[in-house]
Amino acid sequence: MDGGDENVEQLLFSQINFHIISSESLKPFDAQTIHKKLVDNGAQDSSQKSTTGQISLDDVSHIISATSDFPEYNAAIDALKSVVKPEWVTASIAKGRLANPRSYSPDPRLFFSGLVLCCADIPEGDKDAVMGGVLATGGLYSSSVTKMVTHIVALTMDHDKCQTVLKKNLTCKIVLPHWFDDCLRIGKRLDEDPYLLPDPEILRGKPHEPIIDTKKVDLQGATSVQPPDPPRVGTRQIDVFKGKKIMLNNDLKISSHLRGTLEDLIDQGGGTTTGSVHKADVLICHYRETSEYRTASRAGKEVGNLTWLYYLTTHNTWTSPMRRLLHYPISQYGLPGFDKFRISLSNYNGEARVYLENLAIAAGGAFTKTMKEDNTHLITAHQHSEKCDAAREWNINMVNHLWLEDSYAKWQIQTLSNPRYTYFPPRTNLSGIVGQTQIDRHAVERHFFPPSSIEESENIEPGQLNARRLQQLDRHNSGLPVTSSEFIPYRTQDENETPRASKMHKLNGPLRTPAASRIVIDGKENETPSTNSSRGAKDRAAAKLHDQAADIALYEKERKRVGGVIFGGRRKISDDAGSNDSRKRSSSRDEGAGTDEDTRDAKRAKKSRQPAVMRLLVTGYQWALGKKEAEDKSRLRDHGILVTQDPTHCTHLAAPNLLRTRKFICALAYAPVVISSQYVDDCLAKDKRLETEDYLLTDPDGEQKHGFQLSESLNRAKNHRGRLLRGMTIYCTEAVKGGFDTYKAIIESNGGRCFLYKARAGSVTATRAAGQDEDSNGVAEDESKYLYL
Repeated sequence: MDGGDENVEQLLFSQINFHIISSESLKPFDAQTIHKKLVDNGAQDSSQKSTTGQISLDDVSHIISATSDFPEYNAAIDALKSVVKPEWVTASIAKGRLANPRSYSPDPRLFFSGLVLCCADIPEGDKDAVMGGVLATGGLYSSSVTKMVTHIVALTMDHDKCQTVLKKNLTCKIVLPHWFDDCLRIGKRLDEDPYLLPDPEILRGKPHEPIIDTKKVDLQGATSVQPPDPPRVGTRQIDVFKGKKIMLNNDLKISSHLRGTLEDLIDQGGGTTTGSVHKADVLICHYRETSEYRTASRAGKEVGNLTWLYYLTTHNTWTSPMRRLLHYPISQYGLPGFDKFRISLSNYNGEARVYLENLAIAAGGAFTKTMKEDNTHLITAHQHSEKCDAAREWNINMVNHLWLEDSYAKWQIQTLSNPRYTYFPPRTNLSGIVGQTQIDRHAVERHFFPPSSIEESENIEPGQLNARRLQQLDRHNSGLPVTSSEFIPYRTQDENETPRASKMHKLNGPLRTPAASRIVIDGKENETPSTNSSRGAKDRAAAKLHDQAADIALYEKERKRVGGVIFGGRRKISDDAGSNDSRKRSSSRDEGAGTDEDTRDAKRAKKSRQPAVMRLLVTGYQWALGKKEAEDKSRLRDHGILVTQDPTHCTHLAAPNLLRTRKFICALAYAPVVISSQYVDDCLAKDKRLETEDYLLTDPDGEQKHGFQLSESLNRAKNHRGRLLRGMTIYCTEAVKGGFDTYKAIIESNGGRCFLYKARAGSVTATRAAGQDEDSNGVAEDESKYLYL
């Protein structure tokens, strides 16, 4: 290398001022190596300018850290400073130019950060999807196999790239594309072992074998909001509190002896204690509803609980209290609506189980070790256990732990319709990713310490911000109306007290006299402006409602009459002006109204049936003629068997043998229990619901005739979950055998799309131009995904 090249290499980091943060993942020796590489290539160390050891964001351009657990992380991100892993330095030197900082971010939300993926023998469209997904989640993509590649996505080991890895003995994992898909669905990086080639566990066809539990590294010292034992003051040197002032809040309710022990620990760690939240850098408290919590949070200070303080002293390493859910103060009232839930756990062991138990209780729910029919949710790491079988039978919501963690982190109950919470990757134990969810600081700010101007405008006293009032402030911030039934005043105003002027006017401008209403009340030339007294408004509203009671009763009576309410209402029939005909009509209408009431009572009686435990789709079966068919279906319904015509909602399929009917093929996509139609006859004959195990459909002749095994088809249907043809567009001609509607129903039942092909020029192009032929990753579908029948 000549001198010119050396000058270029030395000037590579000439515009960079850096600060290196040591941690458990970045040891001092490794930090010194990175420091030397940066300085040798022209970078400036800004940590030498700081006397307190803290990061000066005004003087730094890049922060080198292997983790996001340092106090200034959020402030650095808000200030648009680059926070990168140490690998960024090595990669930049290897390339001879600055690498993209996003690909080396320690942000845990970028779960593919540090990974370099390469694709082998998968379709081109899937390669584009993998490339986009990896780059969006913090990873890198390489078109060729190099020493930097960490993962190769392949279908078999026969590809040249896979053979290169074996020949050169590269430390690279070869995985199925299923691993990449499942990581994106869950939103976390999953263990690669079940997906590793050449013998991936997910393809072995043994779903009932026990799934291996994985180590849970993110739960150490973060399984409870109440630590069991305080740390002891010893001779070990700690400096985690260096230069920090810490306040122990009164809501901790600890003894004077324990408080003295904690103060000694803080002093030993280089910090000091204070009794003022305004002077403190860190607040240790238990609840989020205290005034000290709101003051410290609005000031951007670190706020954690006692468990977090113990964690810092034990590990002598700084971590954000929002990094782990149970390191942050809890709510005294729980998550609104969560008190209605009864939660049980399955397939979680050790620290993961303790952590999820305490998290459910901290959210305000009820936790039960044993599961009964009154449980509302079962949180499980996979779907193979007795509790999971019982949950399916009792219609209990079965979700993974991400639903509980996200609901607590975002302080809002997450919808169960999100597939992220109901998806369980095959042969994968999700307990390995427990504890990776962080507190959503924007959600916490919105619910627990909104802008001070809103609180002051409502005259809220310190420490009185309860859960329902927080919901009102949240609706105020979002622009939604707050109903009178939701409003809970915090102070009772005297009847003769002059109302205070609202401070909300200061937000929009100076105080002004309220404009008078343009509606002039009869008999009054001037209208007195209304006050803010809620008592007077309630009295006026009650009086007005009392005056309108007669009109409301008359409207309700008219609404029940045959023919509904006539525009303008019906006139009252006076006693001396009414005729017999009018009275007869009125009488007949009243009788009709009574008939409606009887009909409604009959409908209510029908609703007293037992809930449907079986949704049965029947095909190839000859029902009795006439009214007997409806009577037979009604009898079955009385025993909990609902005969349905919708294949997408059926749990059981009844047929005399293997058929190629539209109902049979559409229902197979949803893997129902296939039984013989003799089951229907026997249930009607014995007048009760029988067990289906003795009626499972067996048709060896039909299987040989059609060339398939019913059991194998049902197993494949369970794996595909109605998505066999997802992403495929199939065009059918009008003359296709069986009819276009039949093929369309079958294709859509399997997740595809079906269109009628009429051989018009530009018909396919128009569909693509409309953007309908793009998959969920925004990558255009390959031409091979269009089929013509």
